[in-house]
Amino acid sequence: MKIAIDISQIIYETGVSVYTKNLVENLLKIDRENKYVLFGGSLRRINEIKNFYKYLHEKNLQKLIFPIPPTLADLIWNRLHILPIETFTGKVDIFHSSDWSQPPAFAKKVTTIHDLVPFKFPELSHPNIIDTHKRRLKFVIREVDRIISPSETTKADLIELGIKERKISVIPEAPDPIYKPATRKHVESIKKKFGIKANYLLAIGVSQRKNIDRIVEAYENLSEKSDLLLVVLGEPKMKVKQSKGVIYLGHINRTEMPIFYSGAEALIYPSLYEGFGLPILEAFKCRTPVVTSNFGSMKEVAGDAAIKTDPYNIDSITEGIRLALRIKEEMIRSGVERSKEFTWFTCAKETLKVYSDCYYL
Repeated sequence: MKIAIDISQIIYETGVSVYTKNLVENLLKIDRENKYVLFGGSLRRINEIKNFYKYLHEKNLQKLIFPIPPTLADLIWNRLHILPIETFTGKVDIFHSSDWSQPPAFAKKVTTIHDLVPFKFPELSHPNIIDTHKRRLKFVIREVDRIISPSETTKADLIELGIKERKISVIPEAPDPIYKPATRKHVESIKKKFGIKANYLLAIGVSQRKNIDRIVEAYENLSEKSDLLLVVLGEPKMKVKQSKGVIYLGHINRTEMPIFYSGAEALIYPSLYEGFGLPILEAFKCRTPVVTSNFGSMKEVAGDAAIKTDPYNIDSITEGIRLALRIKEEMIRSGVERSKEFTWFTCAKETLKVYSDCYYL
């Protein structure tokens, strides 16, 4: 097979970027028989694609870069839906599209849908993003041969949107290899850098969907809070609630994330919706207990290794935090074992099987 993969999303610091990079790297490790064509489109950030290509030297690999700005790609492929991908890649047997652009193709088509935030929370999404995803869904239903979903929850949501169950394969993702326990020296250094002067709980994401208001209120209810700070990472997407002991640090370089996890007493992650929930596994890898939601993909990913709470109930979150602190060592052991069940090797192997099944349709 000749397999083309759109890697354009690697230029962003998102879970989709982590997925794309690790999937490609592991496919190339396990598969020397098929040929791969990587397609990267960008204008201002071409160097980031070049840097990724720099470390890929497999003989069965062709690396392409095209100076296409995202706005033009959206116009050509998501709005006008013209110019088959083969215009750029040449003839291919399988085309694996990104989560954003949905070009036409003569090849068999595979796409990964990581989450359905614009459909589940339209009030929290920009109208342009909602519009793009609605158009993309129309093309997915009509043209795509196989859809990869990271969780059973997302699969069920896709079926609700009209996608046939037989087309969907659930392939869980995995944490990036950078997530591993940091040394005490690195933790103390990062705390000093950001002015964190006590032990802390960690929250990631400042939005209604990430449930930040309830997290802060649950923290305020802790009688133990005099000994703990709440450190919140992520660019604010809403007006934040200021409270004593809560530190908002905004966007953090991803290379520092494993250190923040490693230094935390627990990750507080009672999200209202996730397509998968990678931070749970990232925390597990860094030997950090997790308090998360008792439904959806968070429940799937966490298994029995996290404290699961009702994310709509502040008292439930507070009690979850208390329990995580009380049985911290047990939670660490469970999390480490659970994280071993999610690997990029398995993700790549299962994805290659999807390509093969698709090819012989």
